[in-house]
Amino acid sequence: MPSINEEYDLYEKWEDKLKTVELPLWAELPKFELYMDQVTALVNETLGPIGVDSVTPAMINNYVKHKAIMAPVKKKYQTMQIADVILISLLKPAFSLETIRHGIDQVTANIYPQQAYDNFIKRLMFSFKNMSNRNGQALEEKNLNDKLMQVAVNVIIDRLQSETLLKIIEKPLTKISK
Repeated sequence: MPSINEEYDLYEKWEDKLKTVELPLWAELPKFELYMDQVTALVNETLGPIGVDSVTPAMINNYVKHKAIMAPVKKKYQTMQIADVILISLLKPAFSLETIRHGIDQVTANIYPQQAYDNFIKRLMFSFKNMSNRNGQALEEKNLNDKLMQVAVNVIIDRLQSETLLKIIEKPLTKISK
């Protein structure tokens, strides 16, 4: 069983690893259409390093069925849909599909989807890089859309941190016999 110092070192290594993660901005997403298996491979490769659960074809089909993302055209997904799958994958552990779609729609009602996606990804990467001193550390919030994105980013960071901390400090539970 690791000592308290070893546990803390493990956590700091995880934090340091997260600081190196680079998520793709809109311009770095594929400009050509992808089939389902290509979308799942891209999203899982992109989000795997931060510990987000893998996305499956069944999950993406469910997102389409519930209108969380647009249906593919001739079984091919475009940049907008790929960006939506990335956002949903990041936010799904904390929010319902309906809440995620509503949030995306609200933010993109005032700014282009590319700009909204990039703003969110930049906020998330900034938070990864500044995780150890998050008190008061956030990108400037100029409006309620920025505030909404920052709150969602904070939820992602808090969830990832709590899951990692639990894994590191988890000790085998022994049954209490009567």
